Amino acid sequence: QVQLVESGGGLVQPGGSLRLSCAVSGPILSVEALGWFRQAPGKEREFVASISVLAGITYYGDSAKGRFSISRDNAKNTVYLQMDSLKPDDAAVYYCAAGYSSTLTPTRYWGQGTQVTVSS
Repeated sequence: QVQLVESGGGLVQPGGSLRLSCAVSGPILSVEALGWFRQAPGKEREFVASISVLAGITYYGDSAKGRFSISRDNAKNTVYLQMDSLKPDDAAVYYCAAGYSSTLTPTRYWGQGTQVTVSS
């Protein structure tokens, strides 16, 4: 079973940056891609970004294009989400996930989530 553990969330001012990390363990070749979703209070869970397990191909949701960057460090078994130019609308719980397509759906595994707050 794949296990995903997020870290790096916190409070950041509008316009600031934050990097989330997702430590991955287990049989990751059993899924197509790793990445991130987010969910703000009262809103549906939203796909943010993914990176394919084998080729490292990245894919972004509309809200992430141009501001967020996903990457991986295979030696550390970690996936990162670099978030720049953060806006209050980016505030959410960010979940690391593993799934069977570039949009991580169907999603097979979830992390516990990490809170990102964007406020002055």
